[in-house]
Amino acid sequence: MSLKGSKKVDTNRYELEITISAEDFQNAIKDAYRKNGKKISVPGFRKGKAPLSLIEKYYGEEVFFEDALNLLYSDALEAAIDEAGLKIVEDKIDFDLVSISKADGVDFKSTITTYPEVEITEYKGLKAEKVKPTVTDEEIDEEIGRMADRNARVIAVEGRAAENGDICTIDFEGFVDGVPFDGGKAEGHALTLGSGQFIPGFEDQIIGHNVEDEFDVNVEFPKDYQAENLAGKKAVFKVKLHEIKKRELPAIDDEFAKDVSEFDTLDDLKADLKAKTLERKTASADEEVENELIDQLIDNLKADIPEAMFERRVDDSLRDFDYRLRSQGMDLETYMKYLGQNDVAEFRKNFRPQAERSVKVRLALEKIVELENIVPTADDIKEEYEKLAKQYNMEADKLKGMVPEEELVKDIAVSKAIALVKDAAEIKEVAKKTEKAEKKTAAKKPAAKKSTAKKADNETKTASKSTTKTTKTAAKSTAKKADAEEKPAKKPAAKKPAAKKTASKKTEE
Repeated sequence: MSLKGSKKVDTNRYELEITISAEDFQNAIKDAYRKNGKKISVPGFRKGKAPLSLIEKYYGEEVFFEDALNLLYSDALEAAIDEAGLKIVEDKIDFDLVSISKADGVDFKSTITTYPEVEITEYKGLKAEKVKPTVTDEEIDEEIGRMADRNARVIAVEGRAAENGDICTIDFEGFVDGVPFDGGKAEGHALTLGSGQFIPGFEDQIIGHNVEDEFDVNVEFPKDYQAENLAGKKAVFKVKLHEIKKRELPAIDDEFAKDVSEFDTLDDLKADLKAKTLERKTASADEEVENELIDQLIDNLKADIPEAMFERRVDDSLRDFDYRLRSQGMDLETYMKYLGQNDVAEFRKNFRPQAERSVKVRLALEKIVELENIVPTADDIKEEYEKLAKQYNMEADKLKGMVPEEELVKDIAVSKAIALVKDAAEIKEVAKKTEKAEKKTAAKKPAAKKSTAKKADNETKTASKSTTKTTKTAAKSTAKKADAEEKPAKKPAAKKPAAKKTASKKTEE
């Protein structure tokens, strides 16, 4: 098997002409005979017992050509891709059979999609603004207030009417035009007044009533209410108030600090909250800087990117989204029904903007790896395996069997590339971003039709997260999962070669 020739036939499309020697092809015919000969009937022989020469004489010399070529095709194509030095993208592979015979072997052409030629005009000395994080006493007091609210006691209220914020236990039944409707009745329902749990006007009309009061609540369903038979209609609810409770906040003092944390004093708790809030804000500011730099890298990227790379990334995002849904007891089909969507092609559009960004980021960073000759060390690889093992609570040796070192090395190199870009950037610390910077950031944000894409593609929000997607996904799903656009396919998913069968009755039963 050898590469006879290769030529570029279109943008990111190469045609390879590949030959398989007569010897290799004849050996493959024998393998095909051993595998499939038992299915063939020849007069005068028991089924599957006829020798190869007689089967070929009866059905024609080419009886096993297709099976033999199928046995050789993938390896032949892979070897040709390696010999041509091409990096391919998972996409359609066009097959054209030039000639085939036992005497001369096989000559065929395959047209494949390759990685784009990439240029990046500038990646050092990029400029970005970083907002200096600050934490105010008011922010800490608000967080302490939220902690107090989470630790509030619920106690019964006596001697007064219901107030906004109270938790009221009620029975109710709704009527439209004097007729009860489905879903409009409940007993012993706990409702927090002011929560907005019920339709507008319902909770307000409970305020001022006392325990054991029975009264009517008059409301009008919103015109866009999900139940079409109720939308825009007036309704009367018969309500009985059984119990009123309220949340009692704890005193915020040293005892409170002991109850809700490992600290003995309120001052120590506040100091810890301030440190953690500052750490969180610092990480957020760093992330914004990284995104700003990544946007500039994308702007400086020059490449004719194959459509297949974007589509494969969308496929990956959909699979990951479905994986997360399944971990929560749902699947993609059910989720789409919940949203009222049944068009998968339309749903895929939600993932497209982030898919394009992710592919472009990866290409830009891989080009920087090439230009800077970034090569991870053995210590880098060991440290990354240990980090992933700890993250997914697995043994490092087991993880190595699931995450190929080749892929890990690529991800580490790309992470080092973004670190290089950040180290070489001119980052100005400011109290507030300039109007120009804010407008530029806002302009980069795609206007997604739904929040689905945001939920599904948070892993591509920053480069440092998206660049390690391959190895993290492999560890999470405990299977080899490689991004098609991030490496050459070792076994191209080609259509089976169309070597015509001339013996339609060869598998007669």
